[in-house]
Amino acid sequence: MKVCPALVVFFLLVLSGPARPEPSALPAQGTVELAFTPWDDAEGAVLRVLHEARKSIYVQAYLFTSRPLAKALIEAKGRGITDYVLSDREMLAKDEASRSQIPQLAAADIPVWIEVRYAAAHNKIILIDPEEATGAVVTGSYNFTFSAQARNAENLLILRGNPGLARAYLANWQRHRIEALPYPQGLFD
Repeated sequence: MKVCPALVVFFLLVLSGPARPEPSALPAQGTVELAFTPWDDAEGAVLRVLHEARKSIYVQAYLFTSRPLAKALIEAKGRGITDYVLSDREMLAKDEASRSQIPQLAAADIPVWIEVRYAAAHNKIILIDPEEATGAVVTGSYNFTFSAQARNAENLLILRGNPGLARAYLANWQRHRIEALPYPQGLFD
């Protein structure tokens, strides 16, 4: 029996599901600042980069209990910086999350959305002025919590001077924002 090669390719594509895009490759440029907890002052590094913001801050947090970081975001808003926050629903809804700073951020009129699509919205990202050439990307395993600084073994990267990277992270943040629900509505849906 002769099999048509085009038909084989068609069935392989159909059976394998939707194509997944290849991971992005961006040129290495700019600077990298790193911290490893509990030895390094990762929270201090995040606070310094928050104070560098001139226009906007985008946060994507799995867990956010750090009072100093919340205070810095609220102070940034007071300086005219536009802050936006995405948070994981499951972690925010847990009893232990009663220490979450998300309600305080929302009370300070910082727009907050709750990610509801995923089992865990596990990103830990802060974007500082990502639309600008001088923007920064803060990422790593580091949660925005006291435990991440004092008790856990975590890593933190602050990547500056790579506009393509900052734009890619912002596009991903925006993709998540579209699927998120406004706080506190997202907790109850």
